Amino acid sequence: MFIKIPDLLSGKQLDAVRSVLQQGSFVDGKLSAGKHARDQKHNEELDSNQDSYSALNDVVMTHLVQHPLYLQAALPAKIAAPIYARYRAGMGYGEHIDDALMGPAHARYRSDISITIFFSNPEEYRGGELRISDNGEVSEIKLPAGHAILYPSSSLHSVKAVDEGERLVAVTWVQSHIRRADQRELLMQLDQSRQLLSGEAAVSARQKIDQCYANLFRMWAEL
Repeated sequence: MFIKIPDLLSGKQLDAVRSVLQQGSFVDGKLSAGKHARDQKHNEELDSNQDSYSALNDVVMTHLVQHPLYLQAALPAKIAAPIYARYRAGMGYGEHIDDALMGPAHARYRSDISITIFFSNPEEYRGGELRISDNGEVSEIKLPAGHAILYPSSSLHSVKAVDEGERLVAVTWVQSHIRRADQRELLMQLDQSRQLLSGEAAVSARQKIDQCYANLFRMWAEL
């Protein structure tokens, strides 16, 4: 299941993010790659050991973790510190699957959901599509700046080589309270349905859906 979050960041916020990235110090992206993806990865990543990294998180991650659609779709238990990546001409990321367990030894998390947040508009670079293979179908995704996409970390995915221009994104991973993607999708559909119910005539139906949602969440949730 792919979930797109449009306009996660406003134009003013995007300008601030891009300004910080343009002035930041970048390192070889292979330094953060998992053992299976290292040979496939060719990009640059913002050095997290600088004040600009925290400044970016104050804007980008604050808006993500508070967004209603993110909360509804991900049912997050943990979220990873993001990677701010830059792809210049000739750079890409070959086909790979994200590591099942990530993070330092004292703060491990399971990768259930991968998230890409776009900072460059599609017309600013040629190539660079996020390519995701899921259930036998292949999607190529290139969203407007400020938009985000959530997709299963278990899917085979890649970033096509950038032919011209510059692709700027943030990438992060979520461990959900609900491990299975099909169960998360059902809970999201239930949650969306109960949000649509209003007025006195819908009170009884809303109560039943609330009860169903709560009990399914209780049945499936992991801590």
